[in-house]
Amino acid sequence: MDHNVLVGHLAGHLASILTMAAYLLKDILWLRLLTILSCFAGIAFNYFVPATPLYSVIYWNLLFAAINIVQIAIIIKERTGIHFTDEEKELHETLFKNFAPFEFMKLMRVGKWLEAKQGETLATEKQPINAVMLIYNGLVGVETNGKQVAKLKDGNFIGEVSFITGGAATATVRALMPTRYISWPKEAIKQLLNRNPSMRFAMQAMLSTDLSKKLMRRAPSFHGKIDLDAILKKPDK
Repeated sequence: MDHNVLVGHLAGHLASILTMAAYLLKDILWLRLLTILSCFAGIAFNYFVPATPLYSVIYWNLLFAAINIVQIAIIIKERTGIHFTDEEKELHETLFKNFAPFEFMKLMRVGKWLEAKQGETLATEKQPINAVMLIYNGLVGVETNGKQVAKLKDGNFIGEVSFITGGAATATVRALMPTRYISWPKEAIKQLLNRNPSMRFAMQAMLSTDLSKKLMRRAPSFHGKIDLDAILKKPDK
């Protein structure tokens, strides 16, 4: 077999292997990098193996590679231009450590920092709740049927059950002291997570862990109100 043809066949196999590997990756940057390499391997295959080079296929591969190169440049620019405040940096290094910096930046862009006064109600039992909230600094009480069943502090979420299930608030949440928190509109965060699968998986894991810990601390009578297994198995819409 001619040396060039052998190289072409090897390049063809390499192109398929790189494409398969790219489909297994979650990080879009590495996916695009492998796609570019696959395009160039495909170019080598279509140049050396056929009796005459398949220039139409080669040109399409060059176009695909060029598109991915431009997209990579955009991604790198986004990732290197990230600047967090001290509060955001603290959250990213602790609670959101499984998020890539650019992912966390996207999440913070759709959120809003708010301050609740003592006695202010953040969620009302059996009423719609339009946001997912994270306590940054403060203390809130969780009430069911007018009775306080738990207290939540820094690092706890509010409204995560409603966000996961799409239902109303399962309890009333009231600030027991001035509380600083982040609020994410449910629709905005759903759209963001649907566009970014790796973020969705990381957020689901974080909310599930937070919910499990809270259920373990709450009164036994409250456990029956929430079927944790059903929540965690609920398919994404």
